[in-house]
Order: sequence, then C-alpha cells, then structure tokens
Amino acid sequence: MLPLPEQDTSRADMTFLQMVERVRYEGAYPTRQRAEDVIHAVLAALGRQLTGDERVDLAARLPAEVSSDLTGQETGRQPLTGWGFVKDLAARAGGTPATARWDAGAVLAVIGHLAGPGLLDRILTQLPPGYALLFGRAELIQAA
Repeated sequence: MLPLPEQDTSRADMTFLQMVERVRYEGAYPTRQRAEDVIHAVLAALGRQLTGDERVDLAARLPAEVSSDLTGQETGRQPLTGWGFVKDLAARAGGTPATARWDAGAVLAVIGHLAGPGLLDRILTQLPPGYALLFGRAELIQAA
C-alpha cells in the first residue's frame, strides 16, 4: 500500500473567516473580534519559536491574513518549553497563564488541523517539550 501524499501546501484549505469562526467555537469566545485577537497573538508567539522549513510550510497553509503573524516575528534567542510559551503569551497579552493556555489551545488545535499530521509531527519535533498538548495531542515521553 502506498502512503498518501502530503496535502498541497500552496494554499490554505480554510479561509480567514472560517478560521476565525473555528477558533471562536473552540475557545467559546463571545465575539469574532476576540477570536481574531487571540489568533494574531498566538501565531505571533508561535512565530517567535518556530524556524526553518516548518515555519515556511506552516505559513503557506495559513490564510494570507494571518501568515505574516507567524513569519513576521524574529525567533527567540532561547527556545521556550510549552509552559514557557504560555507564560510568555500571558505576559505579552496582559492575561493570566490560565487564559493564555486556553487561548493557545483554541488556536493551536485549529493550526494543527491546517498543518496536517506530517507537518505537525515535524513542528513538534523542532519545538521543546510541552507543545504537543497545546496542539491537542498526547505527548509521549521516553522512559528513563
């Protein structure tokens, strides 16, 4: 049996409005504007952590209205763990770690769908521990 080819990375399979509505549903946000604000903040934070081909490939799968949020960021000098990512997001957005964790989960679940399993695996391999749960995946750790 031949493996299925990766999905086409030349364009997003979701419009910006569809993405906003999906994030609004996932995060139970009261307004479209709140969902948009969260999308922009989380993608900017992810853009500070993600580098290389994974960053470029993910940006190609995002709606044009938000791909620059990901690629327009300088990458951080020190990679952050998943928890560090949440704390940084909270500090930059002026929220609490609990709301930042909620926001990250709502957006990254949708981003994981847009990325597809192959690209998401590559992204999670590049990032430090703690991101899989933010993307809605179980994180397996090696036994000592």
